[in-house]
Amino acid sequence: MQTFNLSSRSAIAMAFVATSLLFDQPTLAGQSGPDAIIGTWKADDGSVMDMYKAGAEYRARLLYGNQVMEPDNVTFKKDEKNLDRALRSRSLEKIVLLWGLHWDVDAWTGGSIYDASSGRTYNCRAEMKDGKMLMRGYLGVSLLGQTQVFHRVDG
Repeated sequence: MQTFNLSSRSAIAMAFVATSLLFDQPTLAGQSGPDAIIGTWKADDGSVMDMYKAGAEYRARLLYGNQVMEPDNVTFKKDEKNLDRALRSRSLEKIVLLWGLHWDVDAWTGGSIYDASSGRTYNCRAEMKDGKMLMRGYLGVSLLGQTQVFHRVDG
C-alpha cells in the first residue's frame, strides 16, 4: 500500500515538474514561424508588397509604391535606373524586388532587395516584432543599413 502512495506522489510530483517546465519556457507562440512573413505588407511610405514562398526561399513582388508610380497614380514607372540597360524599359509593376530570404531560427536572412529609385541591389534580412515586419537593407554589414517597418494588410 505504501508503494502505491509513493507512486501516486511521484506521479503528482513529476506532473507538477513537467507542467512547471512547460510554462516556464519561452513561448513559441510569440515567435514567428517560417511562413509568418507570407502575405501583403504596407510600409509607412506607402509601398505595398506581396511576400510569397518560391521553393525554399521567400520573395516579394511590388504591388504599389509612391516612388514607383507616375504622377497619375495609375501608371507604373519604367525601371529607368536599372544597372542592366536591357531592363530599363520594363515596368516596375509586380517586379520581384526581394528574393533569396531563408528562415534561420528567428529571422529571414540571406536575401537581396532591389531599390528601383537608385537601380541598386542590397543585402537584406527580415524579422517580426510585435506583429510588424522589420526589413533591413544593407551593403556588407547589417549595421550599415536602413530598416523599414511594414504592417500586414488585412484581406
